[in-house]
Amino acid sequence: MPMKKFFAILLLFPMLWFGCSKEGDVQPEQRKRIESFLTSSHSPRLVAEENLEEGSSLPFYTTAGNKVYRYIENYYDPDRVNWPKVTASSKVAITFRIYSFDNYTSITDTTVPIYTNDPEWEQKLEKLGLTLKDEEGNPIGIWNFEPKVITPASSGIINGLRLALLGCRQGDHVEAYMTYNMAYGDEDLGIIEKESPLAIFFTINTVE
Repeated sequence: MPMKKFFAILLLFPMLWFGCSKEGDVQPEQRKRIESFLTSSHSPRLVAEENLEEGSSLPFYTTAGNKVYRYIENYYDPDRVNWPKVTASSKVAITFRIYSFDNYTSITDTTVPIYTNDPEWEQKLEKLGLTLKDEEGNPIGIWNFEPKVITPASSGIINGLRLALLGCRQGDHVEAYMTYNMAYGDEDLGIIEKESPLAIFFTINTVE
């Protein structure tokens, strides 16, 4: 498959693994690792939503499906309640970065994503010498650095991203961590190994 086409389907990969489970599944171990990271190593340290005391303003994560963990960085912004909310039928434009959670301890501003449309990374990749070139040395545009427009109700969007989007608002900065069955399942996609848990960081640019 041509690389440009492969990257184009990463967020819209057919959902073949809705909550699938099998004997010897690694999902419980992945959940444990993600929860341990969020409550200990993550900055800021998070608490599970169900453990929040009434009136608390502690940073927290929510869960959905089986299993998606979501942290909204700007949740306590006083104006947030007035921002357009994402529903299943919304048309949402996002800027995102996708990482393998297997590298979660080393994700920094300089960690190269598996895939991104963040315009800041267009220049970063060039400086790192990671842009692809043709036989004549001209850069090949593999990644599209325009906002990605998606609809949560789409039958193609991966389940983990769909669940992470629902209930968010325009302007939100979101971190979503998901076990492999909420992402690309047990299929080996080459740059994403089978049964890989993912971290997707995204900003919601617009909601219509």
